[in-house]
Amino acid sequence: MSDQFRQPLPPVLAGPLLRHTTCDRLTLWLVGSCSLNLRLRLYLENSGEPWFDRLLTEKEVIRVRIGASACLHLIDIELDDALPANTRIGYDLGVSNAESPGAADGEDSWIADWAPHLCMPGATRPDFVLKGRVDRLIHGSCRRPHSPAADGLVRVDEMLLEARSDLAKQPTLMLMTGDQIYADDVAGPMLRAIHSLIDCLGLYDEVLTGSSVSDSTELRDNPDTYFHREKLLPDIRSNEALLERFFGGVRKPVFTTASAHNHLISLNEVMAMYLLVWSPVCWRLVSSEQPTLSREDEAVYQQQQVAIDAFVAGLPLASRTLAHLPTYMIFDDHDVTDDWNLSAIWESTTYEHPFSRRIVGNALIAYLLCQGWGNSPDAFGDIMPALQKLATSAEQGAVFDQTRQDQLIDELLQFEQWHYSLQTSPRIVVLDTRTRRWRSELNRARPSGLLDWEALTEFQQDIMGEKAVIVVSPAPMFGVKLIEAIQSVFTFFGKSLVVDAENWMAHRGAASVLLNIFRHSRTPETFVILSGDVHYSFVYDVRLRHRPDRPRIWQITSSGIKNEFPHTLMEWLDRINRWLYAPWSPLNWFTKRRRMRVTPREPEGREAGERLWNAAGVGMVQLDDQGVPTKIEQLNSRSGGTQFPPPERYR
Repeated sequence: MSDQFRQPLPPVLAGPLLRHTTCDRLTLWLVGSCSLNLRLRLYLENSGEPWFDRLLTEKEVIRVRIGASACLHLIDIELDDALPANTRIGYDLGVSNAESPGAADGEDSWIADWAPHLCMPGATRPDFVLKGRVDRLIHGSCRRPHSPAADGLVRVDEMLLEARSDLAKQPTLMLMTGDQIYADDVAGPMLRAIHSLIDCLGLYDEVLTGSSVSDSTELRDNPDTYFHREKLLPDIRSNEALLERFFGGVRKPVFTTASAHNHLISLNEVMAMYLLVWSPVCWRLVSSEQPTLSREDEAVYQQQQVAIDAFVAGLPLASRTLAHLPTYMIFDDHDVTDDWNLSAIWESTTYEHPFSRRIVGNALIAYLLCQGWGNSPDAFGDIMPALQKLATSAEQGAVFDQTRQDQLIDELLQFEQWHYSLQTSPRIVVLDTRTRRWRSELNRARPSGLLDWEALTEFQQDIMGEKAVIVVSPAPMFGVKLIEAIQSVFTFFGKSLVVDAENWMAHRGAASVLLNIFRHSRTPETFVILSGDVHYSFVYDVRLRHRPDRPRIWQITSSGIKNEFPHTLMEWLDRINRWLYAPWSPLNWFTKRRRMRVTPREPEGREAGERLWNAAGVGMVQLDDQGVPTKIEQLNSRSGGTQFPPPERYR
């Protein structure tokens, strides 16, 4: 190991990320290089003295050690006195090493000391604003580090800077609607950084079964670990389906990428990925030395290095966004693996094999720790003890206990509380469209419904009686009809995996129940549906044909934060969709949505009639006091963007 890795590690490796935040509760995510004592200070606007100042208790900080020099701190504070709304509230974290002698008496270092990049110009600490209602929000999905597009989170930082002098411009919160990481699509330089960080921090290893490598150390050292991980499965006929599921991305005609062969496998790989996509600090600790590669792989590696360098350059501003804006998340497939739980046969193929079951399980453990817990800490109270026991099992030998790891994965695969609701105004309901699926009984290879009957019934009960609701569905409830038709054709011929045939209308039962929810007499008058997934952005106004006044539905899709659809293909799909499925087209009567009038909005700045916006960035929605969108924008990552003005009939 070089001298640079022998230098003392910084006390904080990543974070803080501002997560679930209300007037009486504050949730933060942070990773330290050791177990830390934490002191929280809160400052009201224009006050130099802290409004809240004390050492956090063991009850308020869940510590999960994931390596010799890496410890998660899941911080959840319930406040005795309510924080004021519509004012800027500063926060600071004082840290000291809890493992050193006399730690309790040690001097604290504060955010300006160990993460100055998180402070706005002229400020010495991050801050946030609590609003009485959701009047504007940011949303987006699909943040792929090695995409040549710029990072939309950097654009959000620009917005927060503009709002420093005008609180009305401050977003209430940010909703990240899926694919916050790409566990299944990893650039060579990113994988090299992941392995370097594992070594630097001593992230715990694990035993692997069902593979040609026996543990995660052997995985990193294997000559096929870069760009050729499909070779790590034993070459027997029963593994052909697994090869296609986990490493078959190169066979897809639209998203051709060799990075599918760098699929993350071990838990320490996925945890290192989270640290590297959310923190610039960890990039200072890793080696940039290129591994030994073939000439062909080396060319791909060097091309990807350019995109990764640009991504890392934007991380200080991206991480500043996550420190200032309450952020909520939900997984989609790439947070775990491509086409995750696509069909009943996908599930049986994957979960009956120990190696693929472990791949999915490790991604879920990491999601729980780095995304899920911060949305709704109370939902994970029963499962956290098993997770902490797994972490404790590795403290002696630096290897997770295999039995405990498998038991935790079994528990997570049965877990049904990934979804959550926020008691905001209007209410926000975030759906888990991945783990509670309506499996096809007639043909197990057909795509499953995105929610089963029980989950859809719970969703209906959750929103019943509300005047207005914001619904997060990672996949659009009302998608582009041409693309859904293409997916239907491929599904008919048994090729659903080729085109990612996942949409709400693909399963007759799920589609029928969903549309009946919109037609129910006690359904909310206003639905704002926020989605991502598709790598382009669009807005639809949706009404019932027989009752056009209520409910009023807006399908608002923003994708991706750092990803784009192939541009030429997008232009052709948009054009053909306009020809075939214009509002007056008789083809609309052959779709499951024929009783709904779907009116696309035309983005400003596009050619006449074009409806899809294909540029990386984030969406911003402004809402009136009735929860009705008054302004819908897509802000490009680099600069500029577009608005989606309402169609003439709804102005």
